[in-house]
Amino acid sequence: MRKGEAVTELIADVVSERAPAAEGTSSLTDRAYKELEERIVTLRLEPGSVLSEATLAKQLNIGRTPIREALQRLAREGLVVILPRRGILVSEINVKRQLMLLEVRRELERLMARTAAVRMSDDEQRQFNEIAEGMERAAQENDDITFMRYDQELNTLLSKAARNLYASNAMTLLQGLSRRFWYLHYKQVADLPLCARLHAQMARAIASRDPEAAAKATDRLLDYIEKFTRATLDVR
Repeated sequence: MRKGEAVTELIADVVSERAPAAEGTSSLTDRAYKELEERIVTLRLEPGSVLSEATLAKQLNIGRTPIREALQRLAREGLVVILPRRGILVSEINVKRQLMLLEVRRELERLMARTAAVRMSDDEQRQFNEIAEGMERAAQENDDITFMRYDQELNTLLSKAARNLYASNAMTLLQGLSRRFWYLHYKQVADLPLCARLHAQMARAIASRDPEAAAKATDRLLDYIEKFTRATLDVR
């Protein structure tokens, strides 16, 4: 398998763990959501694509009601746009909106890093240090596969360790758009070793149980992500 194919498969796994066969409508909705979010974030459903409930139901072998509910959830997250009497579109990727998203993400992620530094368990502290070590290896080897694996682990651990349901739920609304933007542009403009080191520094700062250090490390990471986002303007 070529490296590019391995990266694509890994991103698909990171974006969404495949669910087993579901029984209730809620489970089917979750399955439909995960399948569709994966396709949108990895650009298999391209921005501007017109979606059909009937076609998606046939492709995924899921009824139209769970598909409709999944699309409504994706609309709340900004990944699709539902136009009454006109159809359903995959949302466009817009740098200006991505920068606005980063304004919100910066405040949320800083809050979550600060609170995680105070509220995490001893086991979660160990996990932050392990993620930092993994990110440092990714930086040394310029390994995008390892980076993406640990990036997802860090996001999940941070949401758990912050012990703030509302912040975690709000961050969830931003993650799909952020992942899609990264997936589209990271090969062209990302400094992967630097990005991995900044993630490692953030994880270690949280593990130090120093909320101020955690907040500063988060700001350094978001400064880079904002720079990366603005750099995409030069490759258009």
